[in-house]
Amino acid sequence: MAVSTLGEILEKKLKVLLELRGYRLLERKDYDGGAYITVEHKDEKILIWAISSRTTVGKDMIVRFKKRIDEDETLKRGIIITNGRYTVSAKSEAQKEGIELIPQNFPTFNVFEHALVPKHEILTPEEREEILKKYKVKPYQIPNISASDPIVRVIGARPGDILRITRKSPTAGVYVSYRYVVED
Repeated sequence: MAVSTLGEILEKKLKVLLELRGYRLLERKDYDGGAYITVEHKDEKILIWAISSRTTVGKDMIVRFKKRIDEDETLKRGIIITNGRYTVSAKSEAQKEGIELIPQNFPTFNVFEHALVPKHEILTPEEREEILKKYKVKPYQIPNISASDPIVRVIGARPGDILRITRKSPTAGVYVSYRYVVED
């Protein structure tokens, strides 16, 4: 592994983020204290700002990051990952600006390798419509899962998404259920 300015823990979190969300690395620019990583996912370019220090991320940092995203027309959204904390005003500003803040407790390993964690997938718009039509339900009638659930955060699901959860069952073989992601 190449020498990194991010540190071992943050580097592991970043690796898990890219792997579990299926992000394709386009470019990485390391600087003293962090890195800017440009990734692609489903024809959408995303800028990830990895901050290596345990700095508390404030509203001003969110505003500067949003400005950087807006300067490049090809970027659709941004993600900040750090070992530090986020202020309340930073969380509020990030939500307003559509910037995702990866929490401190984001895993450093692939959680789906654990035997008790079933497979979770975000449905495509076509699959979503098919399921809603098949079961003759509205999204809010599907059992909910919180947007703050660790698995929801790991796979990058947002409120309004529907997840397919596939479990292995000794009696049913394979059991599929659906959950509607809701705001906390």
